[in-house]
Amino acid sequence: MSNFYKFELNSELNILYKNYYGSISIENIFSSWEHAFSNDVIPSDIKGFILDFRESTFDFKTERFIEIVDFYKRNIEFYRGKKVALISTNPSDLVVPILFNSKDKGYSSKSFSTQEAALDWILE
Repeated sequence: MSNFYKFELNSELNILYKNYYGSISIENIFSSWEHAFSNDVIPSDIKGFILDFRESTFDFKTERFIEIVDFYKRNIEFYRGKKVALISTNPSDLVVPILFNSKDKGYSSKSFSTQEAALDWILE
C-alpha cells in the first residue's frame, strides 16, 4: 500500500476497489497498477474495478489521458472483458474519466459520481 492509493477486494462481489488520495500523477497511476500486477492483487476472475478519485486530484495535463489509455492497452490481459468504473465529483477532474471512456477497447469504462451507481453498473 502506498500513501496515494489503496486496493480493497470485495471477494463476495468479486470487485476490486482502488481508492486514490491527494495529488495524483500519471506515474502514480502506472506504478500503482504495476504493483498490483506484480503482486497478484487482481484475481483472474474479477468482474470489474471501481477507481475512486473523490479524495484526490489529477496533477497532470488533461491531454495526457491518452497515456493512461495506452497503458491499459499494453496491459489488456488484466482488463480484457472487465468493467472499469471511475468515480469523481471534482468538476475539474471529470474530463479525464470522460475522455478515457471514449477510448475503451477490450474493456468497458464509465464515469460516476457515486460508489453505489458504479457498483450497480458493474453488477448489471
